[in-house]
Amino acid sequence: MLTIQTFDQRQGGNVLYKALAHPLAATAIERLYADLAGRRLALVDLDGLAPALLALYPDLPAPIGVYVQDVHAVGTAVCGTTAQPVTQLRESGAEVVLVAAFEAERVLARLSRLAPPGAQLLSLDAARLPETMLTNKRRYLDRLNFATNLAFFRDQNGLSTTLITANYWAGYGATDVRLWLRLFDADGAVLAEWQEFVRPGPAGVRIDSRELRARFRLPEFCGQLFVHVIGAAGHDVVKYALDTYAPDGPSLSCTHDANAWPSDRYAGLPAPDGGEEVILWIQNSHATLIPDGAVALNRMGDDTTVAIRGEIAGFATRAVRVNDVLPGKLWPAQVEIRAGRHMVRPRYEVVRGGRTRIAHPNVERADLRPEPEIKALSSLLGRGFLLPFPILPRTRFRTQVQPTPMAETQINLPVRLDMFAPDGTRVGSHFLGNLPRDHACAMDLDTVVADGALAEGGHGELVYDFRDGGDADGWLHALIRATDRTSGHEAETSFGAHIFNTVMTWRDEPQSYSGPPPGLSTRLFLRLGEAGCWGYAVLIYPASLPSQARSETSLILHAGTGQEIARREISIPASGSSLVRPETMFAPGDLAASGQDGYILIRDATCRLFGYHGRMNEKGGFSLDHMFGF
Repeated sequence: MLTIQTFDQRQGGNVLYKALAHPLAATAIERLYADLAGRRLALVDLDGLAPALLALYPDLPAPIGVYVQDVHAVGTAVCGTTAQPVTQLRESGAEVVLVAAFEAERVLARLSRLAPPGAQLLSLDAARLPETMLTNKRRYLDRLNFATNLAFFRDQNGLSTTLITANYWAGYGATDVRLWLRLFDADGAVLAEWQEFVRPGPAGVRIDSRELRARFRLPEFCGQLFVHVIGAAGHDVVKYALDTYAPDGPSLSCTHDANAWPSDRYAGLPAPDGGEEVILWIQNSHATLIPDGAVALNRMGDDTTVAIRGEIAGFATRAVRVNDVLPGKLWPAQVEIRAGRHMVRPRYEVVRGGRTRIAHPNVERADLRPEPEIKALSSLLGRGFLLPFPILPRTRFRTQVQPTPMAETQINLPVRLDMFAPDGTRVGSHFLGNLPRDHACAMDLDTVVADGALAEGGHGELVYDFRDGGDADGWLHALIRATDRTSGHEAETSFGAHIFNTVMTWRDEPQSYSGPPPGLSTRLFLRLGEAGCWGYAVLIYPASLPSQARSETSLILHAGTGQEIARREISIPASGSSLVRPETMFAPGDLAASGQDGYILIRDATCRLFGYHGRMNEKGGFSLDHMFGF
């Protein structure tokens, strides 16, 4: 496992990690290492950053000594040697001193009095990004300087990819937003590198693989796209929806952004069902290779792992057939990914009968423990943690829900399924049990919903239910799979639970997109469709303890330029939902005026809605994933 700190639930993403992992930093560090080769090197690690540097870039020429200033660090093992006090640096005889730090001008000035005479002093500032790529030029390790993310990107074998988002940074004051982009192929080689200027205001953003192939005269490719937002404000997280589709076929998928911080483990990967092929796309998020066997799979609840053989080059992409790695493991068994912090949230692809669908696992938390307080949350928080998910109209779609362990310490999942009509009426409830970590439960709603119920859709909620015992930590997740009863096309999504729409708070719940809890507002992005492939969303008003009976929701249609074209007001009852179809809510002329980069902003200042979105085409294909907010 890479010994890097990437994300802390309390403090957020680690800026140093992003600064080191940036592709341009990787190239600069390679040049720096080449300059150090053959010279007597002393490494100065004043802030404990050297392990992260060596984890991401292990080919540093062996130092003759590592020097620290914290007295507690003296004598400890650092980078394969014993740390010495920096006051002994002069006696090292080093020809060159490397300080493992950015923004090191003052440190270098102080060390010049401690370094051996004539020694050259260097720092990680040699790997800084160009000034033109910095949002905050006064402070290099500012999170807004590293608003970056990776995306699975493919234009191959009849499948294409489109990344869609909006200039939501404009809402936080950004006035000059640019994208620096680098496209990698399957081997990690650079296919293209370019910049795009984002139109001012809340404009739409769209990057299409077919357009890139034409612009750069590229062959077919399957790799990843690195996105760096320059000029960001408010958010350092690059959020997007990613459509994978067959322009001339029925396949259609939609997935959420990649989550820019690598994790030890990921969960929520389904084992193949009969007649299915499940492909895990391992995409190296770093310039250093993934060693042979550093990534492994196991059946959830069984710690017997099977290693993925062979090295994976920096920024390379490899398709791993789960059927071959774990033969005989079939849905509804679940698979755990031991990723070793080598990749951001990966994608998986399920192929059956000429159709393909893509979805993503989720980060499996290593920092959680069972929380006894959840069992006794007061009446001020009502039903507590809820995991809302859409139930598409049952006349056309079959829905299955599968609770998924999403923390290393979750050994059981005591859960109940509640189901609601669009008007908020509860139409059924089913106790799934106190499920063990290795459970193989995938509840088919056809078996628990009365005939005729939810014919026009609705939503379900997984909630904790301790009637048979069990523990809870608040990180309840599930995979939701929908199947078109006629075409056979399937789509799936996964997400986790929160406390929704209570005035009272518990720790950081109800969560907010900005500011402290409670999160009682909504700002969601809905991608529009086009002729023959229309967009849709299921908006859910989950209510742990509703503070108001109905939502006050605005659907605001924006042109790709950011201009507001029209708006529609809707009201969703507490514990209810609404199936949003733009083509039935807005005039054809308004939708046409929005253009191919147009979108709908879903805004509600009175409550927090949760949403799922996708597209449907005329060949029975459809997509589904949770929406992103900002």
